[in-house]
Amino acid sequence: MSIDLDAVLFILVSNIFFLIEPIVPFNDEVSVATLAEEFSAAWNRHDINALMSFMSDDCVFHAAAGPDACGVRHVGMGAVNVAFESAWLNFPNAQWINDRHFVHGNFGVSEWPFVGTALDGARVEADGGVDIFTFKNGKIQLKNACRKKRLHLPAAK
Repeated sequence: MSIDLDAVLFILVSNIFFLIEPIVPFNDEVSVATLAEEFSAAWNRHDINALMSFMSDDCVFHAAAGPDACGVRHVGMGAVNVAFESAWLNFPNAQWINDRHFVHGNFGVSEWPFVGTALDGARVEADGGVDIFTFKNGKIQLKNACRKKRLHLPAAK
């Protein structure tokens, strides 16, 4: 009888999460409700103070677009604040709608369609935006944004 070592390795790796899950510290302060009702709502209100209250002091934001492999990396409260506000400067009526959220321990995901009108009047409607979060001490330490790249639609007449 021969043993398929690749199959054994696959089974071990795919089940490792269940072995380490009990030692993953759970984050009681960040929940699906927090992301859905508070953080997401603050984005749609364009409320920078509320948004930043959810971020850790050593927060990092990876923007969806930019020249780097991660988009653009913004590090620290000041840089993240400016980057967040730039979304509303570029799309004054920006909205993230019909969102869905998942939280497990210190990891979370938000999925959202984005709609907005650029300063030149071009419209953006993109399904499939995702934020991938890492939480630290009840705050968002990393927000990694990903969004479908779609050509802008013509300005409304």
